[in-house]
Formats: sequence, structure tokens, C-alpha cells
Amino acid sequence: MKNPTPSDSAVKPQSLEKLQLIQNFTSSLTGERGTTAPSRQVSNAMWSEVAPTPPRQPRLIAWVPEMAELLGMDIATNPEAAARIFTGAQPVDGALPYAMRYGGHQFGNWAGQLGDGRAIALGEITDRHNKLWTLQLKGAGPTPYSRQGDGYAVLRSSVREYLCSEAIYHLGIPTTRSLTLSLTGEGIDRDIFYNGNIETEQGAILCRAAESFIRFGSFQIHAAHREDDLLKQLADYVITQHYPHLCNDGSKPTIDTYQQWFNEVLERTANLVAHWQRTGFVHAVMNTDNMSILGQTIDYGPYGWLEEYDLRWTPNFVDNQGRRYSYGNQPQIALWNLYQLANAILPLFDDNTEPLQEVLSRFDPLYDSLWNDMRAAKIGLTDYTDADQDNQLLDDLWQFLEKASPDYTLFFRTLSEATFSETPETLASNLIVAFYEKPHQELLATLTHWLGLWQQRITATDQSAAQSLMTATNPKYVLRNYIAIQAIDAAEQGDFSVLEEVSSVMRKPYEDQPAFQKYAGLRPDWATQRPGCTMLTCSS
Repeated sequence: MKNPTPSDSAVKPQSLEKLQLIQNFTSSLTGERGTTAPSRQVSNAMWSEVAPTPPRQPRLIAWVPEMAELLGMDIATNPEAAARIFTGAQPVDGALPYAMRYGGHQFGNWAGQLGDGRAIALGEITDRHNKLWTLQLKGAGPTPYSRQGDGYAVLRSSVREYLCSEAIYHLGIPTTRSLTLSLTGEGIDRDIFYNGNIETEQGAILCRAAESFIRFGSFQIHAAHREDDLLKQLADYVITQHYPHLCNDGSKPTIDTYQQWFNEVLERTANLVAHWQRTGFVHAVMNTDNMSILGQTIDYGPYGWLEEYDLRWTPNFVDNQGRRYSYGNQPQIALWNLYQLANAILPLFDDNTEPLQEVLSRFDPLYDSLWNDMRAAKIGLTDYTDADQDNQLLDDLWQFLEKASPDYTLFFRTLSEATFSETPETLASNLIVAFYEKPHQELLATLTHWLGLWQQRITATDQSAAQSLMTATNPKYVLRNYIAIQAIDAAEQGDFSVLEEVSSVMRKPYEDQPAFQKYAGLRPDWATQRPGCTMLTCSS
């Protein structure tokens, strides 16, 4: 499941002082020029020009070498220029800074206009493979879409997104990427848990990159305002730029084209969520404005990774009662969000719902197939064929997980490292390391019985291939919140070595890294009480 690292050593990175951007998005789509930042309702536009607020004292503290190399940038030799450019303190040739307009459903309710409230895109750059990437500054100041927010970001939340987007990428999951992380020299007031306890924190700006930051909500806002011409313009742009195989003969999209496109969006979304479930990742704020039209993980807020296996777990403090965005709900929430996108793009189908319903009906069987394939890979079934016996083996294990609540990551990684020749009793004893509380005898007996059946099934296959599949599917390292907190704590004291260490470890999540075993064990007791470990908010 691991992603390859892009590289082209034959091409020399260009100096940041010669960096040039292009404006494919803004030149292709209707927007408004010369606007001011104060929050307001915008109409008949997909974007608004707005300049970043230059920070007082920008300082680069981290960057992703692989992304810098992919984008052909020489950051290492001129970190001062990188700090200025990727915080908005220094203009870039070709840049036309803008914030995107979009709407969305938040926690199931229509929220109206949302938009980039603290993110400002600079423009696009072509990578070594001739692919366009949009560079966006998160925390660069107010925009017309800031609502009650100030448009800035703090070091704490910026570190979390910087680390997580890269951790997700190296787990083999589609995502936006990080490029640079910089301090601004500004103090930012934040009320983390919305309880009146305001603290001043260090300001920071994350420069992130994506093939596109267009969301489901980008279509919803035009549908809500009956801006059908803009809706079609946006859909045609997305298809031409990001799904070009659907109209590679140069023809204009038709209703059939739109149906094929929506089907691919559905497939990508199902695949994305199946990968989240495979690794135990909980996005925790799956509003429609946080759903990428490219099927990528986008907008890292109160995320977390399962520790005790619990279908109802969410790290989102705001969602603690309803648990709408809990781990077990993610697949069906994805489908709910796809229904909202279908409603938004209905004008493209002349208000005929049948083609959209036909696509939506494919989600559940597609997701079930993807999820069963991934579950089979997690236990090493190299020849899984959706047979009743195999499905029963899978279902029995997942029923056990619900009853016993082991640490999800540690349980499957320990199982991946099992010696198949050992007795089921020994294997079960070895797996106890993955439990926060030792399972009682009945559960242990259930596990032992399942391990015996699993051994019989694996013995009938290529055992070496089975183990290779398991270790390539079940990560040893995930960015647990307590690990991110350690990087944040050190960074807030001016020590960025932990940030770099954690970043390095998460680049190789499936590999044994003996020097960093401390990041591969159970959550420590202190983390159960520490804010930012078990419960977070969108300000986290």
C-alpha cells in the first residue's frame, strides 16, 4: 500500500527566487478581482482575489524534501526565501492570491456559504511529471469567507496537519500534501474547547499542495444560489482538468459524460474511505465542504487513529454526543455526502434523477467489495475469493474486535509478525500485548479458536506471500494523537527535532524501525487525560 517517492535526479531544482506560478484555476473560472478581506456573502463567483497578510517575522521550521523535489524547488539552500514566499511575505511571479467560495452541509445541516476562511491559494506549479499542483497557504490571514474567524492558524494545528497529510500519504492513502511549515512571529488568541479559556499561541502558516482543492461544497454553493451557468462551468473544468480521459476527443461533456464522472467520484470516495477503515483513521469532520472532488483526504482537523477498537469512537469533541462522524459511520456518511453532491449537480442532468440514482446504487456493493478485499489482505489471504468460508473467517474476527477492543494498529501488526508454526495458544498469548486490559478467558478462548482456523487457512497458501501482504497492509506506525502532541510540545518550546523525528518515522510506516519502537506501542496512560490526545476540536 506504500506510495513511491517521486524523483528525477536528472533535473536540477530551480532557485526559489526564480519561482513562477501560473493561474489555470482563476483564468478558467469566474471569480472576482480586487476584493477586500472583510467577511461577506459572495455571489456569482467561484473565487475571490485576496492578498495574504504579510507576517511580521516569518521563519521556516520544516519542509517535505520529497515534495520540494517533485515540484522542482531548491528549499534547502535558501530557507529564508522559502519562509518569505510560503507565508505570503514575498510576492511570487505569476501569483494571483485567492480564496475559494464553497458551501456545505456541516453535521448534516446546510450551512450556506463557507469558503476558504483561512486558506489563500497562490496559484499553480507544474511538477516534474507535468502535473499541476495548487499551492495554498493555510493561516495566511482573513478572506471574504472568514466568517467569525480571524483567518490565522496556530503552530499546534499546523503541526498536526503538516505531519498527518504526509503520514496519510505514506500509508498509501490519497491526500493533499504538505510542503513547508513556518512560524509567523505573531501571537494568535485561541479558545480550544470553546469554553472561554482563551490562550495566546504562536502563529504559523502551512503551505500545502494539491492537484485540486475543489470540494463537494464547491458545487453545492452554486446549486443553492441557482447559479447553473457556474455549476456547469465548474463541472466542465473539473472533468477537463482532472478527468480528461472522459472527454479526450476534445468534445464537450454530455449527460453521459457527467454520469461517468460522477461514477468515478463515487469510486474514488469509496476507495478513500475503505483505506481510512483499513488503517483505523478517523477524519472526524466529514462535512461536505471537507470532501474532495478527487477522492483525497482533505482538511485535517480533529482527526485521530483508532486505539481501542470501537466503531463509535470519534476524536471530535463537538461530535461526542451524536458521533455522526465516528469510525464506524464513515462509509455511510461518505454515501450521504455523495447524495448531497448528486442533488447539487442535478441541473447537469436536466433534473432527471435516474442517472444519478443508478450511480449511487453502486456504492454499497462497491464499498463492501473494497472493504472485504482489504480485510482479507489484513489477515494475509492472498487468494481471497469472496467465498463463504473466507467471509465467515473475516466476520468472526471483526466480531471479536468489537467485543474485545484491542489496539487496532498493534493487534494487526502483531498478527502480521506471527510465526505460523506456533500453536494457536501461543499466538493468542503473543497478541495480549495489543490489549489495554487483558481479555477474560472466554474472549481469549474465542481468539485462540479463531487463530486455529486462520492457521489452517494460511497453511493452504504461500505463507511467505501471506506475511508479506500483511506487513504491507498493516502499518507499524501511525500518527497517534499522543505522538503528535509530543512534536507540538517540543515545537512550542523551540525544539523542532521531535517534529523532524516523527516526520521521518511516519515516512516508513510499514517498515521495522528498531530505534523508534517507542512510537509503535500502546497509548501511554498519560495520554488518556491529556487534551489533544483523546478529544479535539476543529481548532485543535
